[in-house]
Amino acid sequence: MLLKRFSLLHFIALFSLGLMGLMLLFPHDAIRASLKGLSIWWDVLFPALFPFFVISEMMLCVGIVHFFGTLLDPMMRPVFRIPGIGGFVMAMGFAAGYPVGARLTAQLWEQRLINREEGERLISFTTSSDPIFLIGAVSVGFFHDPGLAGILAAAHYGSAVLLGLLMRFHGLRASRSAVLLPDPSEQQTGNIWARAFEAMHKARMADGRTLGEIIPQAVKSGLQLIFVVGGLVVFFSVIMEVMTSAHIMTVFYQGVNSVLQLFNVPIPLSQAVVNGFFEVTLGAKSAGSAGAQIDLVHKTAIAAFVLSWAGLSVHAQIVSLLHHTNLRYLPFLAARLLHAFLAAAAVYILWEPMQASRSTLAAYVPMLDMTAPVTGVWTHLVPWSGVVFTGSILLLILLCVIHRTIRPFVKS
Repeated sequence: MLLKRFSLLHFIALFSLGLMGLMLLFPHDAIRASLKGLSIWWDVLFPALFPFFVISEMMLCVGIVHFFGTLLDPMMRPVFRIPGIGGFVMAMGFAAGYPVGARLTAQLWEQRLINREEGERLISFTTSSDPIFLIGAVSVGFFHDPGLAGILAAAHYGSAVLLGLLMRFHGLRASRSAVLLPDPSEQQTGNIWARAFEAMHKARMADGRTLGEIIPQAVKSGLQLIFVVGGLVVFFSVIMEVMTSAHIMTVFYQGVNSVLQLFNVPIPLSQAVVNGFFEVTLGAKSAGSAGAQIDLVHKTAIAAFVLSWAGLSVHAQIVSLLHHTNLRYLPFLAARLLHAFLAAAAVYILWEPMQASRSTLAAYVPMLDMTAPVTGVWTHLVPWSGVVFTGSILLLILLCVIHRTIRPFVKS
């Protein structure tokens, strides 16, 4: 164990020295990459993520998360083997994108509302792209085809739900002894809406802070996290740029080429896969500009792969959020790989059946000027996050109602 520990430390030290050397050899490229990463953070990530960080913190403090958790518990436990409170995390993760799902999961673990295995299941399928990035940046900005948003969304979010169903088998022997949520058998009596409001009230009383204390602390916490996200985006942008300038990325491209040939995927898409391995934005952009001679279905499948893998930049954000918990990174890593392959396969399966919807969806997602995201773009795209959040919650509540309606007949 000690040898492995020192080997990891040596690798990190050598990597840091090598990165510093590359930055000294290519200072202009490093500065340009830093500015590009900073621009992505300020123009896209900050306005898209920071409000969700603050709102999710406030909703957790006032007990709204516990309210939805009680409503969704009858469906979330038998289907995903997580408490109903995970349904809210699922909706927020789909609506706000990475790393909001991980942020909420870590907070639930800190409050002992979930155990380790439940947290690992939850974070595995709630780490997803947000609709603003999927529609605005990828479909409109990179592919210049708003109609692709439907196929990408169906493949990305649909495979995430399928991943959640598969991850229910993770940690079958786990104990719930350290969790403060009541056992499911204790929540079957009484009106579920009354119990939901009661859970909300108890959570609010347990928190104890006034609204004047909650808002500043939520803003402070959100700012700390958004600066971590921005720093990691800039860091990985610099890594990618200096490694490209040193022609190190060519080795990765050749390795990916050999794998893509096994699946008859065009070789030029190897750059998109390698870029997406490190940073999701660069990978999706490379997929969109891979070349007109490559079939659109292949480029779309690679974009779905990159969006679901999320890139090492997002992985680093997740690790930074989970470092103070006992949630393990390895299950998350395996889930990202599985989600990436499921999403890519889903694109090929859905491509022909969803062709008719492309023209229809294009009418609702107009071509926008993605060079000015803070002006008109957000006016058109931000409501899509609200649609995804509301739709996810309503769908889960509807499934709960159906489950509670048919359960007596199934038992009889």
